[in-house]
Amino acid sequence: MRDNPFFVKHYKTPHETVPFTDIQLEDYEPAMLEGIRQDEAFIQSIVDNPEVPTFDNTIAVTIDDDLLERVTKVFFNLLSAETNDEMEALAQKMSPILTEHANNVLFNKGYFQRVQSVWQRYKAGEERPLTPEEQMLLEKAYDGFVRAGAALDEEHQKRLREINNEMSLLTLQFSQNNLKETNAFELHITDEADLNGLPDSAREAAALTAKEHGKEGWLFTLHAPSYGPFITYADNRELRHQMYMAKNTLCIKDNEQNNVEIVSRIVNLRRERAQLLGYKTFADLVLKERMAERAQNVYDLLDKLLDAYMEPARKEVAEIEAKARELEGDDFQLQPWDFSYYGHKVKMERYNIDAEMLRPYLELARVKQGVFGLATRLYGITFVENKEIPVYHPDVVAYDVLDKDGSFLAVLYCDFFPRKGKQSGAWMTSYKDQWISKEDGNSRPHVSLVMNFTKPTETKPALLTLGEVETFLHEFGHALHGIFANTRFASLSGTNVYWDFVELPSQIMENWAVEPEFLNTFAQHYQTGEPIPQDLIDRIVASRNFNVAYACIRQVSFCLLDMAFYTLEQPFDADLLTFEQEAWKRALLFPTVPGTCMTVQFSHIMSGGYAAGYYSYKWAEVLDADAFSVFKEHGIFDRETAQRFRDCILSKGGTEHPMTLYKRFRGGEPTIEALLKRNGIK
Repeated sequence: MRDNPFFVKHYKTPHETVPFTDIQLEDYEPAMLEGIRQDEAFIQSIVDNPEVPTFDNTIAVTIDDDLLERVTKVFFNLLSAETNDEMEALAQKMSPILTEHANNVLFNKGYFQRVQSVWQRYKAGEERPLTPEEQMLLEKAYDGFVRAGAALDEEHQKRLREINNEMSLLTLQFSQNNLKETNAFELHITDEADLNGLPDSAREAAALTAKEHGKEGWLFTLHAPSYGPFITYADNRELRHQMYMAKNTLCIKDNEQNNVEIVSRIVNLRRERAQLLGYKTFADLVLKERMAERAQNVYDLLDKLLDAYMEPARKEVAEIEAKARELEGDDFQLQPWDFSYYGHKVKMERYNIDAEMLRPYLELARVKQGVFGLATRLYGITFVENKEIPVYHPDVVAYDVLDKDGSFLAVLYCDFFPRKGKQSGAWMTSYKDQWISKEDGNSRPHVSLVMNFTKPTETKPALLTLGEVETFLHEFGHALHGIFANTRFASLSGTNVYWDFVELPSQIMENWAVEPEFLNTFAQHYQTGEPIPQDLIDRIVASRNFNVAYACIRQVSFCLLDMAFYTLEQPFDADLLTFEQEAWKRALLFPTVPGTCMTVQFSHIMSGGYAAGYYSYKWAEVLDADAFSVFKEHGIFDRETAQRFRDCILSKGGTEHPMTLYKRFRGGEPTIEALLKRNGIK
């Protein structure tokens, strides 16, 4: 019998990276079950400790080899990045088992009593003095038990177990339905006339997709690199309508992938869980551990944004509608599938710029050099490809990240292109977090960037849009948060921070995308090597706020929808479509299209980590505009400012309250003023 690769404590790979090429499907289940057994034995050893509970023997103690952590990180990361039907089936089987184990840990009375004892002793001044990081870990441990229901009686704990088990299956099913529906749609075009308006890059990508599927002509899908250009450039309005409806009716059709009942159940279970724990709403439960603290503060932010951006957004829509009527006639009714198309024409007329003009200067290989080079200029770190590190797909490239003194800092995996087994969107994750211990020293992280960029074609390399460059920078900011982690405890390192703070390191990086000094470091024509013309850069800068108010209000509408679900105090039993329209009506800029629904495909708030937290993007945007103003003041490549950002925020993870960390960097609390100025609103 072959050995299970997960049962080796120290992988025989560079930096002990995951041995992807050795792992087979049948390895996961036994490794998870053994990991659960080891976890249970470890926890029991803490419970059975006859000594007085202390921070050191109860809170700070960690399992010698966290097998369960290692195997579940790999499995669930690949479930998003490189899945198949067999993995999906195994996820359905193992999720309830893993959830039950998590319940057993959090409802372990003896374990909770020891943690509670340490917390009480510290509050009474009977524990040794703790560092800020130790205090944060103690609070997180104690609150984690309480918020999980450890202090409840057995009857309520039983109900919480049932809720947790059902939720694990529902959220998994929601994501699987979304992926299956997305993959199921294809727009197969055989008449070249239907491609009118589409740029060569979109045509070539569609031809390659058709060839990969064994079909003639061109094949368009709902994945971002295919859908976006089609809805923006295609002259055929009926086909734009068809693509829009396919995208916006995902998971609401009368088939096995319908998510309507799943949404209702998820919302109600979360509300019930919060109320079992003593909170009025799920938002109250969530926001207790957020910078926003309570729902009213979230609504205050959204109200400020609506007040500042709604009128400019209406003007932007009216201007695009006027252009459409100028071209199509006075009786033309602008619809959502027309907005990008005619918006592009207005942008061209005003600035003479669009995404296709920039593509030749944004070859992925050079963009990557530019993004990595930005980190080098700011922080002195370097990226060296390491072909000895195993990867999970041929598209994936692995790098050693070296600090400014040449010491090893982290492993970075980059996975850039869409494929059938990959979820849509872009994200950063990790296969190993950072921590410091006597045995391991400073154990460095293994970070992964997963994106869905425009693929190379048979005649061209991967040429990106400026929006894709911004996405790269965004996820790279998350990666830096993980790469620079320098904390004692893994559970507080890297991106393990308050959810409405986690987007600051990512969103601040987007600011460099339209800075001429940054673009000039890498933007060269992929054929001639000519640098991007200054005139083109000037137009990029001039157009950066085109439709910025519309984009803001669109995000606010999603925030309102999220908060509407999770501030419910009574069971959700409304018609989903009606509820959705009522929830975000204050931010609607178009009439509702019958049959469309956002909620059933809104993974962020249903199966992701953003339930009662989607506002975090706008919250962090206020922070990032305020923080980037410091770079603008001292120079966008200023090493001293960057080092302060690294020391005060990126390396600290969740070791202190985020506002404490932010004020240490900025010198004061953030205001919305910098955002309004950056967007040209004020």
